[in-house]
Amino acid sequence: MAIRRRLLAPRFGIVLFLADETFSHNHRISPGASMSGPDTPRRPQQTLAEAAAAFQVANVIPHCTACSKPCCRLDALVLELEWKQVKTLWRLGESRNVFDKRLSAGQGPEEIRAGNGLYYIHSKPCPAYDTVGHSCTVYGQEVKPMGCTDFPVYEDQGRLIADLRCEGVDLQALTAWIAGAVGKGFRVIQSADKEFPFLVSLTLRKVSGPGSASKPSRY
Repeated sequence: MAIRRRLLAPRFGIVLFLADETFSHNHRISPGASMSGPDTPRRPQQTLAEAAAAFQVANVIPHCTACSKPCCRLDALVLELEWKQVKTLWRLGESRNVFDKRLSAGQGPEEIRAGNGLYYIHSKPCPAYDTVGHSCTVYGQEVKPMGCTDFPVYEDQGRLIADLRCEGVDLQALTAWIAGAVGKGFRVIQSADKEFPFLVSLTLRKVSGPGSASKPSRY
């Protein structure tokens, strides 16, 4: 199952496939906190994407400075960038055409590979990563890659993906968070990928009546 854009090198993540029902205002984005005005219809993609963002703020980002395997080192992950970001982060003064020729000749930064009009970074820390302070020097700026902003839990083409290579992601905690966001009318079903067991699908199943609280299935 390919994970396009964001931080690449898939196969180690949780995938939450979204049902096509519409949620109402009563479905919370995080436990105890509601979003939007009353009676505002909400599609699952919107509700769950916002829940994922809230989960990251509450559970993932606080762990970054203490992480033993920072994603910014790019030793296990591949970062996807556009030319403007590469030019800014690597402080390049040359044109894209000149840089691409230099890269193809093996004279560019060895951690950068070009393809499909984009650039893929791997094996060396991101230039914006402060290895002493364990922080991002372009945090909150336009040049910051979208993949970094979304990682490790994000919505992609109608599903939520959580990358288990991040220490800040806990499957049980994430499942409980999503269950709290969508409400008691939906059950979160887990199923592991047979070929890649690190990929766990979380499916929303609409339920009704007593005892409809979300319960993870065995996998």
